[in-house]
Amino acid sequence: MQKRARTLLVWLHVVTSVGWMSQAVALLALLLYGMETGDVSAFEMARFLDHRVLAVMANISAFTGMMLSATTPWGYFRHWWVLAKFVITVVQLYVGIFILSGNLEAAAHGHVTAWMPVGTSLMISAIAFQAWLSVAKPWGRTSWADPKVKLPTASTAVFVVALAAALADVAVSLRTGGPRPLFMLVTVIAYAITRAARGRSRSSGASGRGTSAGPARRGATAPSPR
Repeated sequence: MQKRARTLLVWLHVVTSVGWMSQAVALLALLLYGMETGDVSAFEMARFLDHRVLAVMANISAFTGMMLSATTPWGYFRHWWVLAKFVITVVQLYVGIFILSGNLEAAAHGHVTAWMPVGTSLMISAIAFQAWLSVAKPWGRTSWADPKVKLPTASTAVFVVALAAALADVAVSLRTGGPRPLFMLVTVIAYAITRAARGRSRSSGASGRGTSAGPARRGATAPSPR
């Protein structure tokens, strides 16, 4: 069950990542058409596409990618390619939410800026680069990652909760007519805090300070994560 649930989460990540990129390409086409013809309706369509489809795809893609990092031995900061994807995703979400969406709203009312197709092209390039990172997995481990420590894979319940959170936010987004990643945001933050706390507990046990199960003893070794 654990493997099936994880596979479903991977599948959802791939599907929404492809959807995010395809919608960004469609957005770029609409922007170029609107700037070439002066047809304001093209910008209105671009705004609708961004708000109703692209943003939802982007949120789910980002959430599932973060959860797959957090729930598997890859972690967030143990491998350079994962860390690079994490940073790029955060930057993309910030630019998309606080810059691009606002410019699209202004363009729909006749205030067009030439930077919109540039930003959209950069978004497409960033998603394509992230896809390459996922396939190539370059650069090895980060300098602070201990190769002797292998993080455990999460339980089936965690993967099921992640899938349920994504589906719940899709339902809310369809109902409200816009992206509402509330359940996904709570899930990824809560699990990151929980996993960090467990990691500190394992580190304390490995350093010889003992655990709640018993006092530390000389020569004690950390249990193997399962």
